[in-house]
Amino acid sequence: MRNVSIIGSGVAGLATACRLAARGFAVTVFEANAYPGGKLTELSVEGYRFDAGPSLFTMPHFLDEVFTACGKNPRDYYDYRKIDTSCHYFFEDGTRLQAHADPQTLAWEIETKLGVPGQRVLDYLRDSQNVYERVGHIFLENSLHKTRTWLSAAVARALPGIPSYGLFTTLNQANKKKLGEARLVQLFNRYATYNGSDPYQAPGILTSIPHLEFNVGTFLPKGGMHTITRALHRLAVDMGVVFRFDTPVQEITVHGKRARGVRTETGVEQADCVVSNMDVYPTYKKLLPSLRAPERTLNQERSSSALIFYWGIQRSSPELDLHNILFTANYEHEFHCLFRTHTLTDDPTVYINITSKYEMDDAPPGCENWFVMINVPANKGQPWDELIARSRQNIIAKINRLLGISLEPLIAVERILDPRSIESRTGSYQGSLYGTSSNNRFAAFLRHPNFVGHVPNLFFCGGSAHPGGGIPLCLQSGRITSELVAEQFA
Repeated sequence: MRNVSIIGSGVAGLATACRLAARGFAVTVFEANAYPGGKLTELSVEGYRFDAGPSLFTMPHFLDEVFTACGKNPRDYYDYRKIDTSCHYFFEDGTRLQAHADPQTLAWEIETKLGVPGQRVLDYLRDSQNVYERVGHIFLENSLHKTRTWLSAAVARALPGIPSYGLFTTLNQANKKKLGEARLVQLFNRYATYNGSDPYQAPGILTSIPHLEFNVGTFLPKGGMHTITRALHRLAVDMGVVFRFDTPVQEITVHGKRARGVRTETGVEQADCVVSNMDVYPTYKKLLPSLRAPERTLNQERSSSALIFYWGIQRSSPELDLHNILFTANYEHEFHCLFRTHTLTDDPTVYINITSKYEMDDAPPGCENWFVMINVPANKGQPWDELIARSRQNIIAKINRLLGISLEPLIAVERILDPRSIESRTGSYQGSLYGTSSNNRFAAFLRHPNFVGHVPNLFFCGGSAHPGGGIPLCLQSGRITSELVAEQFA
């Protein structure tokens, strides 16, 4: 039986561990923290429960596939519900828009509130689906760094449509051409943030992302997002995976162009194969000091990070739902600050997630658990304490202005997560949420592959490796990596 050491128990690490165990590998996961999940954890404070990390769940079949690959019924481990409303949007001019998950209802809402013909919205979503089905499967289900991918029938079918995929234009340019109306363009520009990027630089192919939310759907696991971590960890244990918590890896031992195992404070653990679910940058810089690092890959622009306030609110807010966005008046300036000057605007776009809308036990009666987030740049040594204090004031002022409330007296509890704590808790270089950004048309190809060509038994999975960050992509990263490992030892 082959032994596999996996470094890190984020979503991709857990998925890889489960899939490899199902293939007959003996898997040990080394986790620096006392708990699994990476960014997908939870926080409980004085009767309020918060999902500490990712808050959006799409493509649930990717998660189900991990369980079925192990011969298990996913519903024995977790369940989920479909959400009727994708998001509630609030604009500075007073416009409020309810983005229904059903495309027809969404089109009617946009035509009524924004004056844009509903058919234009439906055409946009049809094109979004077409781009995803033509190109998305290639990117999400295959290694982009294997020749066989580019010789496949799927690529041959996709080639004729290249001019229509938006590879040679920005997301903002594509949306302005297809949608026209400024507020609607801003709404669909937001999807660049789903991989921590700038819609004024990222390629138009990202118009494929709305398909996942409106044509497929938005979902919520019963019990909250952290249920995903609990379910994957339980599955891994059932499959015989061994977990070593509170055990940071100090080095990946490499001899004779092969990874031989991992070294912890208790000694060297031998392995036939090593998979790093740790960010690729610290993996090379800290764990592989003697190995030639792919500097071009490591020096790619980092994705955005996040500043999150976990607020226990002593109020019920009927105007809000599970997902809510309060837009800035100047979106382009906000992204100029994030990616050009690496600072924060005084009028940030504010995201509010409230799971207690559906999970009543997540907050005391009559209260709500607000996960309040703004996009911030990766940590480059900015004066974060000053920026956090200023942002808190700006966020509260914006909520008061757009919702017509006085928020400050309603905040019963508060906890804060910023790029520094994201980096220290999860090992994500500079606190970036998605590894590198997608701010150029070649970003997908410059992301680190799931394997290391000159060390054939060393692999990578997770948000900083192909295909990228976010729960669906990390689950696919685990699938691709496990298949590469199995192929290596076939």
